[in-house]
Amino acid sequence: MKIYKFGGASIKTPEALKNILNIVSNETSLVIVVSAIDKTTNHLEALVNSCIACDENTENTLQKIKDFHLHFAKDALQNNFHLIEESFNAIFNSLKNLINKTRKSSYDILYDKVVSHGELLSSLILSAYLYANNVNNNLIDIRDVIVTDSNYRDAKILWKESSQPVKEVFNGNSIFVTQGFIGRNKKGLNTTLGREGSDYTASALAFLLDAKDVTIWKDVPGIMNADPNWCSFAEKIEYLSFREAIELAFYGAKIIHPKTIKPIENKNIPLYVKPFNAPKEKGTTITKLDYSLDLMPVYILKENQTLLSVSPKDFSFFVEENISKLFALFTKYRIKVNITQNSAISFSASIDGNNRNFGDLVKDLKKEYIVRYNTGLDFVTIRYYNNDSIKKMTEDRKILLEQRSRKTARFVLS
Repeated sequence: MKIYKFGGASIKTPEALKNILNIVSNETSLVIVVSAIDKTTNHLEALVNSCIACDENTENTLQKIKDFHLHFAKDALQNNFHLIEESFNAIFNSLKNLINKTRKSSYDILYDKVVSHGELLSSLILSAYLYANNVNNNLIDIRDVIVTDSNYRDAKILWKESSQPVKEVFNGNSIFVTQGFIGRNKKGLNTTLGREGSDYTASALAFLLDAKDVTIWKDVPGIMNADPNWCSFAEKIEYLSFREAIELAFYGAKIIHPKTIKPIENKNIPLYVKPFNAPKEKGTTITKLDYSLDLMPVYILKENQTLLSVSPKDFSFFVEENISKLFALFTKYRIKVNITQNSAISFSASIDGNNRNFGDLVKDLKKEYIVRYNTGLDFVTIRYYNNDSIKKMTEDRKILLEQRSRKTARFVLS
């Protein structure tokens, strides 16, 4: 059994589905994990926000999402749209019921109920497209087999509970199409595994099925030493160890979801990252290595950062008790901290700037601390840095926070 994962960029247009068809048409024992089409997750997030705010344009937002997918599906399937019309309409009826009945729900629970529909739509369309082009396949609802905890928006897979259902469903020499990113908890409610969580789904299935390998198909030649969308000197990395891939994912490299590596590392299942528009190219191989790699500098950029700085109002020292209070608040408001630094009487942290709970966090902090923050910043990590790489990233920029270790340099820049 092989596991192929196709991200939103690889199915962003009906024409792009031809690439998937070419890649999978000769396979006989394969699980295809698919993300939502292109920017659908962003649009569904906007729908959730509109719903929570009781915005009068909520139904218009939903209609735009439906119109896009309807146009996409009819373009892709041509005369075969009737194969999925009933299921297609059922998905949007479900979404309509959600926004009409649950506007007072918990944000996180509503988010997972709504946003999970993106993968349900993409997998439905892809499965029908393959079938219409003579690739027989079984469409599987991953929520029926992947059981998670109830940490909505960042759920963890319950391995024991998921193992048997996965093995029973993904059985035999067949092609299966299923969804990434989503699951269900023991209460039967939809959960999501964190943004870009389809990689994690693919890795989990590989672990549970003892797969031969996992391939993540991307719109880049492989894992690059920088995102080519903002870096003109990006180069492909040929090989990575599991350990180094985990490090890069931890620091924020977008090519791999942070949870992806551990399940396949446990069983030494190789992971390939390959370009979907050039499937014969080698891409990047991630596997267990018993030697050190001589890697070029790797650049990771996180934009739209907020640098938060707090000081005790009584100018007391910042000791463990104060820091534990701060992290308790970060946990309470579900705010991920990217880097921290503290002195005798101050503590600073760089966090993602689009967190909807930031205002509540600041309000809570001001009860005990003097609070300052800067927004719209960049957070740059350079793995395997040298002087030239640091100069490339920091020249003509103001450094607000800096940390260096033996292999990694990190900067918050304005």
